Amino acid sequence: MKKEMAYKICIFGETGVGKTTLARRYLTGYFEEDIKLTMGAEIFLKFIEIEDIRIALQVWDFGGEKVFQFLLPLYSRGSSAGIFMFDLTRESTLNRIDEWLENFTNGLSAEKDVPILMVGGKLDLQDQIVVSDKKSEELAQQYNLFKYIKSSSKTGENVEFIFEILVRKILKDFNLL
Repeated sequence: MKKEMAYKICIFGETGVGKTTLARRYLTGYFEEDIKLTMGAEIFLKFIEIEDIRIALQVWDFGGEKVFQFLLPLYSRGSSAGIFMFDLTRESTLNRIDEWLENFTNGLSAEKDVPILMVGGKLDLQDQIVVSDKKSEELAQQYNLFKYIKSSSKTGENVEFIFEILVRKILKDFNLL
């Protein structure tokens, strides 16, 4: 008999960085160009299997507008992991990383150490990238984030990998792998 688990992953960051396209690409396999602004949060569900474990994965896509940011601690409650996402073509999307991380972690249980993955989106826009790997890796290390990965929801590059590596980390942290 397979083990069955449920985990919640919250995606957060500035508006327009590609959080919704990442979530939708992961869940549907398709890239949607015309995405409307996320109001509050959008919740997706995907069932996956890793080894002998069946997982119900809730992906919470949190709206990046400043007006919604106060809600993040409420939405992050019960999260097993987080994804801080920024736009590789807009360095300004990293300016408030400390606020985003603080708001996300404020909703978590104090005794629970939750892995947070840093994702640089829009990798397909190679000629417009302004954020260096060095800067991103330094920030990930400075804030003690689990890992830094670049991705493109448009091409699909690293989309599956982002969620697989995060779920595997969760499973390892719970001694299930």
